[in-house]
Amino acid sequence: MDDQTVAVLASILLQASPLIIAVCGETLSERAGVINLSLDGSLLLSAMSGFVAAYLSGSLLLGFLAAALVSAFFALIVAFGSFQLRQNQVAIGFVLTLLGANLSAFLGQNYTRLPGPSVAKMPIPVLKDIPIIGPIIFNQDPVVYFALLLVAATSWWLFRSQPGLRLRAVGERPEAAFARGIPTTRLRYLYTMIGGALVGVAGAAYSLDVKIGWSDGHTLGLGWIALAIVIFGGWSPLRGAFGALLFGATKTLATMLQRAYPEVSAVAFNALPWLLMIAVLLAVSGKFSEAIASRLPARWQRPVRRWLSVAPPAALGQEFYER
Repeated sequence: MDDQTVAVLASILLQASPLIIAVCGETLSERAGVINLSLDGSLLLSAMSGFVAAYLSGSLLLGFLAAALVSAFFALIVAFGSFQLRQNQVAIGFVLTLLGANLSAFLGQNYTRLPGPSVAKMPIPVLKDIPIIGPIIFNQDPVVYFALLLVAATSWWLFRSQPGLRLRAVGERPEAAFARGIPTTRLRYLYTMIGGALVGVAGAAYSLDVKIGWSDGHTLGLGWIALAIVIFGGWSPLRGAFGALLFGATKTLATMLQRAYPEVSAVAFNALPWLLMIAVLLAVSGKFSEAIASRLPARWQRPVRRWLSVAPPAALGQEFYER
């Protein structure tokens, strides 16, 4: 594999890392039964907050912390509105998306396109020298390492730990979980806020690492992409990470095609990632996945059906109030 290909793959991983973090956060929230539809606004507001906090304090850590707190607060509003005020989660999240987008534009208007601090590359000695894998994975910055570790940790937590089993029980059968003594509402609050905080970290990763600086609409649309990837990933962190990498690869391909064919409108190439998301969402829908699998050789049908067939947590978005 030549150096240029390795560089492209490393770039795809870097570009996808914030999206991986956001997908893991939303997966935790939805596994607990809460749809946090505020992601697009949360990403924008946390990207702005993270950059401004880091710019004013000179501390990247404070920038990421501020972004996580802002997005966790938005997630708290979704949970409080649903559990205490008994309002629709989707409606609350949609309103917060609009609020976050407008607040980010208003509060960040004096910090647009200013040079600021950024996350520095942190190669890992010895590992970075491994052929092919080393330059792609171990010659990155802390955001990439955090994203990869987060995927592994979240997968283990959900599917291999006792607390993860309780989390999935809350999202699948909250009545049964409550009857067995699991504090259903408390866990839903907890995981919704943890998920929101991770979305905030992803927002700060965009403005402090991937797309350094702040500008109006800095991450516009990426929250909706993250929500789509959670569905494509079947509410699994590992599959979600694959979806984020696929989106990053499509973005990189669009950029390369735009450079190769400058006479073609940039709008056509910018639409490629969105078309991809529509295609994959169709692919994992019941009828399309069955149609795809039925046209394959018999030995491939079962694994393809298993990969494409996804089902949301049974109680996702449903009301449950402890008595």
